[in-house]
Amino acid sequence: MDKKYIQTLYRYNQWANAKILDTAARLSPELFTAEAEYPHGYLRGVLTHILFAEWIWRNRWEGVSPTTRLKPDDFPTFDSLRTRWYEEEGKLMKFVEQVTDEQLNSPFQYTSTEGVKYENILGEAMAHVANHGTQHRSEAAIILTELGIPPAIST
Repeated sequence: MDKKYIQTLYRYNQWANAKILDTAARLSPELFTAEAEYPHGYLRGVLTHILFAEWIWRNRWEGVSPTTRLKPDDFPTFDSLRTRWYEEEGKLMKFVEQVTDEQLNSPFQYTSTEGVKYENILGEAMAHVANHGTQHRSEAAIILTELGIPPAIST
């Protein structure tokens, strides 16, 4: 795993997240917070899940093992979620820009929110988190499309 690959992957992740967030910003507050029969609830739940994953893993990569989770109720409005998202994105991209090839190919240890200790290779974990975001952005895109405002995503 090399730094250039990870940087490219996370720049794409940042771009794709922005496309989903830009589309979600067009929702009414009622639709943003509505509940539904999706694995993470409705759009707020899916977006919170993506943010949570990026937040907890970045913390773990930096040697901190959070014991709490981000929850949809932490974000009563879209603007509150978007503000937190961009704060986290700045921290994540700073980490991505500073990581070295040596670090990417080395193990790191962390403790899960359930108290279980793990060890992973940093670059593999970083690739996993970016791919995780792809899965859940596709769920968000389906929800937005069902609501009549499909994301305008093109490369």
